[in-house]
Amino acid sequence: MTRDAAELASKDCLWPQWEVSPRVRAFVTTRNGGVSEAPYDGGAAGAGGLNLGFSSGDAPDAVKENRRRALASTGYREAAWLEQVHGTEVADAHAVVQRLAQGERTRADASVTDRAGVVCVVMTADCLPVLFCDDDGRAVGAAHAGWRGLAGGIVETTGERVATLAGVPASKLHAFLGPAIGPQEFEVGEDVLDAFVAAARADRRDATSAAFRSAGASAKYFADIYALARLRLADLGVDAARIHGGAHCTVTEKARFYSYRRERVTGRMAAMIWLND
Repeated sequence: MTRDAAELASKDCLWPQWEVSPRVRAFVTTRNGGVSEAPYDGGAAGAGGLNLGFSSGDAPDAVKENRRRALASTGYREAAWLEQVHGTEVADAHAVVQRLAQGERTRADASVTDRAGVVCVVMTADCLPVLFCDDDGRAVGAAHAGWRGLAGGIVETTGERVATLAGVPASKLHAFLGPAIGPQEFEVGEDVLDAFVAAARADRRDATSAAFRSAGASAKYFADIYALARLRLADLGVDAARIHGGAHCTVTEKARFYSYRRERVTGRMAAMIWLND
């Protein structure tokens, strides 16, 4: 991949602003910087989109080129692409890459590694990507946290796996909350509220309920997925000062992000994290 392609792929990415070892590298792509055409295009008129999802309905050759461009920004040729199922399974990223080389896919919603050069990756288009690392860059992980996975414990499970690999308490982790559907747009039913409250620790049930705002007479609620994730990270012992990001809305920021809820037929962004030597 040319230098121009690498620069194009990273031009509009989000980079975590955390003070950790320079071994840790991470970014989240946007819809900009690729070759996909409408409805998977970029935010500017006539701009190509950086859709990274093969299951989105986009032209496979365009997705392949987009993935090459995104990976050029990591310096590596392969990543632990998952078959995400809105569950809580956490995979070893190195094993995922090995299986992909053999034509096998891994059904999971997170991956972790302590190996340099292994890129953990999750794809989203409204769901919340959560990236993890420790201060010294011993281990990293990426989790895809839709509401089902978040309620089911995907954040805690991924964080615990990263902490174990790093040999540190989970309280010593950093977490980056990538772009997701915002609290003014994430309308859900009472079943979602009930699922989160039932899964919450007894001392966090009030705070969990407070992350849901009534949508009026429709018996619906607006859920704050960022607040819910922060509560789960607090359960791990992660201090608020170690939680970064969580300030975007994929639905309303149309020029920058893909959104399934907004468009249904749309592309996928990727959150990537890895360790350099």
